[in-house]
Amino acid sequence: MIGQLPLSLEVCGNLFAIDADFRNVLRIFEAFGDKNLTKEEKAYICIKRLYKADIPADYLEEAVKKAYWFCDGGDIPKSEPEKVKTIDWNHDGHILFPAVSKAAGTADIRSLSFLHWWTFLGLFGEITDGLFSTVMHIRRKKLRGQNLEKWERDFLKKNKNLVIIRTPEEQAAIEETEAFLKTIL
Repeated sequence: MIGQLPLSLEVCGNLFAIDADFRNVLRIFEAFGDKNLTKEEKAYICIKRLYKADIPADYLEEAVKKAYWFCDGGDIPKSEPEKVKTIDWNHDGHILFPAVSKAAGTADIRSLSFLHWWTFLGLFGEITDGLFSTVMHIRRKKLRGQNLEKWERDFLKKNKNLVIIRTPEEQAAIEETEAFLKTIL
């Protein structure tokens, strides 16, 4: 039905209830971003987190496809995906949630007991100004090799840790170097 947000997915002709809250899907994405997990392990985590009931073994292939479809926003038209990561849900959380909350017209979406993933995606798409928007704009320009304007270069220089996404290993190395420099300076 038009305007309905799915709380279940049809898999092999059977309806299975899902946990459609945005926090749950973000945890799934956290697993997707874990380089130590195999594709199969990521799919398993997705199935276990999303579906509220156990999925029969002979339904798993379709269940994974439906789960990925749901996490990807369903049938909404999508732009061409970026070849390089422009958002990291963990790294950007402290600027993302206030931006989505502003789009929702609420103090903090994290305080809501439930917010459907697709509603979250819709609000995310409505972010047009503010800190998060500025960070995304600069990242995209850098990834596309476009020249930054003076104000963008200044912003980047002052906010490198906000704009540049680093792996946990890179961040640990930087922190270790900074700590060492503090001891000798």
